[in-house]
Amino acid sequence: MSVNHIRQNIINFFSQYRQNFRYHAPVLTCLAAIVLLWFLPTGFEDALVYQDAERCRASVLSVDDSAIIDTGLVRSGEQVCTIRILDGIFKDEETTAVNMLNGSLEQDKLFSPGDTAMVVISHADGKILNVTMTDHYRIGGELLMGIGFAAFLILFAGRTGIRAIASFVLTVLCLWKILVPCYLKGWNPIWLGLLITLFLTVLIIALVYGFDRRCLAAVSGSFLGILVTCILGILFTDLFKIHGAVMAYSESLLYSGYQHLNLTSIFMASIFIGASGAVMDLSVDIASAVYEVVEKRPDLSWKEAFGSGLTVGRNAMGTMTTTLLFAYSGGYIALLMVFMAQGTPMDNILNYKYVAAELIHTVIGSFGLVTVAPFTALCSGILFTAKKRR
Repeated sequence: MSVNHIRQNIINFFSQYRQNFRYHAPVLTCLAAIVLLWFLPTGFEDALVYQDAERCRASVLSVDDSAIIDTGLVRSGEQVCTIRILDGIFKDEETTAVNMLNGSLEQDKLFSPGDTAMVVISHADGKILNVTMTDHYRIGGELLMGIGFAAFLILFAGRTGIRAIASFVLTVLCLWKILVPCYLKGWNPIWLGLLITLFLTVLIIALVYGFDRRCLAAVSGSFLGILVTCILGILFTDLFKIHGAVMAYSESLLYSGYQHLNLTSIFMASIFIGASGAVMDLSVDIASAVYEVVEKRPDLSWKEAFGSGLTVGRNAMGTMTTTLLFAYSGGYIALLMVFMAQGTPMDNILNYKYVAAELIHTVIGSFGLVTVAPFTALCSGILFTAKKRR
C-alpha cells in the first residue's frame, strides 16, 4: 500500500469522523441541557400557597348537590362530596370534601360518583381539618396523549422523530425552568426572550442538520426574522397603547404580590416568542431547498442561489402567512360570535384593546415570516457557494 493511499485513508477517516461529530453533537448537547434543566431549581418550590397542605388524588364515592343554587346558567353554592383518598399520608381514608361554586362556567366544575379528583387537604397533628376539591384529575389522560404522540412521531419519522421529541422537551424545560422564573424575578423580558429564543433556535435547527452550514444559514435567517418581529412588536405595542394586562391571568399575577412586573414588556416578548416556531419552520424549508439546488448545480453563483431561495420563499409564504392567523384566532371564536350576536360594528371591534393586541400578534408575527424568507435565502446563497468561491 502506497504512502499516498494511506494518507488518503487517514484524511477520509477524519473527514467522516468530523461529519459524524457535527451531526451527533447537537443530540449530546440537547440531552445534557435537558438533564441540567430537569434538576435546576426554579426558586419558587417553597411558594406559600400550598404549604401546610397535602395535595393528592381522591376517588369520588358520592355527591350531595342540595346546597347548589341554580339561577339560569349560573350555579352557586357548594357541592359536598364523599371521597376516598388515593395517595399521600392519608391514603385509603374516607372523608368529606367541599367543592365551592363561584358562578363561573369557565372556572366551576361538578363531580360525579366514580370521578377521580385532585384535592387539597389541610391538616394538623395528623388529623384532617378540611378538604377542598380543586379539579378533575387529568394527568393520566395527558400522559397517555403524550406517549401516543411520541410513539406515532417515532413510528413515522424514526431517528428524526426522536430528535423532535428531544427539542420539544428542551423547549418546555427552557420556558418553565428559565423563562418563567426569570420573568417573575424581574429580568428584562425582551433581552431574556431573545436570548432563550436564540439558544432554542440554534439547538432545534442543529438537531435537524447538525452543526453545519445549513444550520448556520437557517439560524441566521430565523434570528434576523425574529429581530424584525421584536422591533415591530415594540413599536406597534407603543403605537396602539396596549397594556400587558390584556394577557390572560396577568392581573391575578399582579395581585399575587408581583406588582413590580412590567407586563407590557412581557407582552412584547410574547409576540416574537410566539412567532419563532413558524419562523424556524420556514427558514429550514428555504435553507434545505437552496442547499439541494447548490449540491445539484455547484456552478451556481450566490446570486442565482439567492434567487432560488426567494422563489421557494414566495411559494411558501402563500400558506405560512395564514398559519399564525389560524393559530391565534382559533381561541377567539367565542369572542367573534359575541361580537356578531350583538351586532357590534366592525370599526368598534377593531378598536377594542384586546382585538388590537391579537392583531399585533398575528400581523407582526407574519411580518417576521415575510422577512425571514429573503434573509434565509441570502444567507444560504452566500454560505453554500462560499466553498466554490474559495
